[in-house]
Amino acid sequence: MTRPLRVAIVGSGPAGIYAADALLKSDAAQDPGVSIDIFERMPAPFGLIRYGVAPDHPRIKGIITALHQVLDKPQIRLFGNVDYPGDLSLDELHQFYDAVVFATGANADRALDLPGIDLDGSYGAADFVFWYDGHPDVPRDWPLTAEKVAVLGVGNVALDVARVLAKTADELLPTEIPANVYEGLRQNKALEVHVFGRRGPAQAKFSPMELRELDHSPNIEVVVDPEDIDYDEGSIATRRGNKQADMVASTLENWAIRDVGDRPHRLYLHFFESPVEVLGEDGKVVGLRTERTELDGTGNVRGTGRFRDWDVQSVYRAVGYYSEELAKLPFDVDSGTVPHDAGRVEPSTYVTGWIKRGPVGLIGHTKGDANETVASLLADHAAGRLAAPTSPSPESVEAFLRERGVRYTSREGWYRLDAHERALGAAQGRERVKVVPRDEMLDASGA
Repeated sequence: MTRPLRVAIVGSGPAGIYAADALLKSDAAQDPGVSIDIFERMPAPFGLIRYGVAPDHPRIKGIITALHQVLDKPQIRLFGNVDYPGDLSLDELHQFYDAVVFATGANADRALDLPGIDLDGSYGAADFVFWYDGHPDVPRDWPLTAEKVAVLGVGNVALDVARVLAKTADELLPTEIPANVYEGLRQNKALEVHVFGRRGPAQAKFSPMELRELDHSPNIEVVVDPEDIDYDEGSIATRRGNKQADMVASTLENWAIRDVGDRPHRLYLHFFESPVEVLGEDGKVVGLRTERTELDGTGNVRGTGRFRDWDVQSVYRAVGYYSEELAKLPFDVDSGTVPHDAGRVEPSTYVTGWIKRGPVGLIGHTKGDANETVASLLADHAAGRLAAPTSPSPESVEAFLRERGVRYTSREGWYRLDAHERALGAAQGRERVKVVPRDEMLDASGA
């Protein structure tokens, strides 16, 4: 091959950019060279870093700096506001590229089979996260009328949701939240937020730093019931073998034994409470019923037959993300993933990130994932298994999108939007204010 290896990556979150980085560091990048186009359905890059991380987490958003270093490489182009398969189908991608890598992530809420889960006032965490992160495709308003709120789940997304609900709007104003989110949070009536986990402190999936951050707010009193601090042999083994689990359990123990203070908003962390029903009247949430559980010796739990009704007016389920099915690719409905062999779906078509392995692990785990997928792609290339595209020139895909009338953004366009958002923030003494409407994002980027 005398021309560079042409690769399309669908999705510009960490998974997609790490895959591009792995390609750039490969031997193929030296000979014959690689040419990578990243397609993103949003006008701005970075996926769930932009639209899935809470606005008061600047450290995690610092990952964007590292992603920029890859995105800025001359072998890479960004095509934002391009939808798969609406703007470019799989067959059309294969016309322009030797290989296509899907890194589309997971951005829907995993279903929770619970009576009453569809009542008015019952929400998926992903939708709420998209709202407060200024995603252009969700409603601009969010009903925050409940004084008492339940959050189901004991992972970091549950903590994010609970923390945003329990903080004041003014606490979050220094972040990049857009004006509609600030105004919505100013109307928030929540005084009590209850987070429920069906197992014990040793089984919680919080990261220690995220958990400790709950206690840093001057407005949030974190409350843990001493009766919820319990361990069996399996739990003790978990703590011994997992430093993070041990740190989480220690933090919860310290909170359980201290006196409860007088900060105005209460955030309760409940363990050994398994949700069994969302209670409703006139189609609206009026409570949550849980069954008390107990440890069985292995770190798992069993029901005790003792039930409790909690007075709450809204319920947020944070029980995991779920990937959307991708046109023309196989899909495992149970796991929400594309079946693959070391990232290979078929020759010339690959997956990486959450669409490949499910929404588990921290952002850093995505690097090893990308390395495996890129190794499969390069092995297929070396063995002559990649189908040659009919229109491999970089200009041909641009001409195709223009002919189709797709208003796409570029890397340079993203930098214009980035500068625009920073200017909006500077006018208010803030680092950035996010632009929400898609048309405004496209106008600012000069699409």
